[in-house]
Amino acid sequence: MSTAPPTPSRRPAARLLPRMPDWASRNFTLLTSAAFITSLGSHGALIAAAFAVLEHGGDAGDVGLVAAARTIPLILFLLVGGAVADRLPRHRVMVVANLLNCLSQAAFAVLVLAGSPLLWQMMLLAALGGTGQAFFSPAAEGMLMATVDRKNASKAFAVFRVTMNGATIGGAALGGAMVAVIGPGWVLAVDAAAFAVSAGLRALLDVSGVPSREGGGHLLHDLRDGWREALARPWFWSIVAQFSVVVAVVGAAESVYGPLVARDHLGGPAPWGFALAAFGVGTVAGAVVMMRWRPKRPLLAGTLSVFTLALPSAALAVPLPVLGLAGVMFFSGLAIEVFGVAWITTMHQEIPEEKFSRMSAYDWLGSIGMVPLATALAGPAESAFGRGNALWGGAVLIVLVTAAVLFVPEVRTMTHRPPEAEAEGADGRAGEEPPAGEEPGLQAKPVPAVDTVSGPGAGAVVAAATSVPAPVPEPGSDAADAEGAARRDG
Repeated sequence: MSTAPPTPSRRPAARLLPRMPDWASRNFTLLTSAAFITSLGSHGALIAAAFAVLEHGGDAGDVGLVAAARTIPLILFLLVGGAVADRLPRHRVMVVANLLNCLSQAAFAVLVLAGSPLLWQMMLLAALGGTGQAFFSPAAEGMLMATVDRKNASKAFAVFRVTMNGATIGGAALGGAMVAVIGPGWVLAVDAAAFAVSAGLRALLDVSGVPSREGGGHLLHDLRDGWREALARPWFWSIVAQFSVVVAVVGAAESVYGPLVARDHLGGPAPWGFALAAFGVGTVAGAVVMMRWRPKRPLLAGTLSVFTLALPSAALAVPLPVLGLAGVMFFSGLAIEVFGVAWITTMHQEIPEEKFSRMSAYDWLGSIGMVPLATALAGPAESAFGRGNALWGGAVLIVLVTAAVLFVPEVRTMTHRPPEAEAEGADGRAGEEPPAGEEPGLQAKPVPAVDTVSGPGAGAVVAAATSVPAPVPEPGSDAADAEGAARRDG
């Protein structure tokens, strides 16, 4: 009796993207299309939000407060969102979250275009956007990977990241240029429309083959169960703790200090958009690399790549000219994509599908938990120590916490297991005849049904640090992905 997961049925897919690989199902195409559109709009919106605050009399502290206002509800509701996503159809949770983001961004656009947005109003709308993200991210994690068979899971996530990071390039570059030409209000309006279109695409997902979820215990029981799962895996909680610092530093640098350095030294929003686009080009290059390279020790390879995230803060501290900054952002994007693919594929290898959204919620929560504090304190830190010293201090912190993670044995030694090996060794007796009455070749973990969109999840700077998800590139996240990431977005 064959135990290989069934190949998703092929149905005519909406041609919103270039030709997809043969293994890509209709659901894969829809999810990738939706992530592409969302990422395209949100990267421009991140730049627009920061300059909307600055153009209406705000300073570094006000930019930080708006960024923090988005992250606080994200933190408060993430765990609830993860538990809800493990109970309800995940695609419906994603659609409702997209609609909430659409409405909040549309209202933000109207306020800015009207010409008199108040700080508390911008903070309130940012908070609504963060609430939508809190429910979207845990539901999205894992959905994409379940639309393809296990054999193509790593390749599928890499293709997804190539597509989404292509949107990052266009979104950041066009967003910076559009803010300079037509103003931030219209860029925010475009982002609202992108969320509406993405919600429509996700509503078209075919979930007819998804089995009904059995009712479980209370919500608090589910949350405690997810907490026990997280603590039982040192590799998981140590990397999540690492990224609580990394994402906070990147968030402050890219959502607060980056726009200020661009205004004072680089010539305004367009050069900053160019630098963020270079990060996007780097992530595309990294995803292409990971389509062909499958490291034997994925967590080790991914963790080593995180050291490069100290470079953008250092480049802004100097500050480097536009081309130099763009070069640094490119290499950081390439390296973090190596981490993003390694992280999400490790999570799918090690974590049971029925607990994936809760684990993803703890992942996101740990990664972005310190972002509100970091962004809110960015302005005072600049006043107390100077912008350059604050940026150098952040770069040093990233190096120290990343070096510390390498002391965790599983991070250094965990290896990639191909699907065939998992099937053969599921019961620890590969190659032996099973006892009477036992099915041969059962897998150690259940194969995800079609209900589970991968983003870079927790460690996803691609999604968390920039969408916050935090700063840019993807600060408006997501990731994991890793989309996250970027932990990651989109």
